[in-house]
Amino acid sequence: MKYALTYGLSSGAVILVTLVAGITLGDRNSVFSTAWFGYLVMLAALTFIFVGVKRYRDVEAGGVTGFGQAFAVGLGIAVAAALAYVVLWEAYLAATHYAFMDEYIAGIVRARHAAGVSATAMAQEVAGLERMRVQYRNPLYRIPMTFLEIFPVGLLVALVSAAVLRNPRVLPAR
Repeated sequence: MKYALTYGLSSGAVILVTLVAGITLGDRNSVFSTAWFGYLVMLAALTFIFVGVKRYRDVEAGGVTGFGQAFAVGLGIAVAAALAYVVLWEAYLAATHYAFMDEYIAGIVRARHAAGVSATAMAQEVAGLERMRVQYRNPLYRIPMTFLEIFPVGLLVALVSAAVLRNPRVLPAR
């Protein structure tokens, strides 16, 4: 639990601070506003899972751990990181008066207009975006979706970390 909280909360905070900085400081057409950048930040920050599992193996488990125990520690860190991400994202949304979705949709509409999308196609896309806006207002929709943005990446990192760190010869304790 100590490792899940320490490394998970650190990971969630790093992800959110970086993404919010990218959203607020970056141009809507910059690399900082792309999904690729967001997932790259998540992957980089979720290396806390690897660090936490290694630390657990080296300190708590005497330098040797099995896949199951390493995965459990990594999974705990991933869940804590995802929960921290959700809580901090909700705080960001509240602080900005939930303007994110309006700005997001406006950016998509501007990009589609600039790309010369036909009026019929634009009307269909705007209708879909409006449905998304209504869904996003509901916290019972928004919170699980926010959790699912990050958790699969954390799950993957936890699996890889457990597979690699079950071998005590990989990055042995000094």
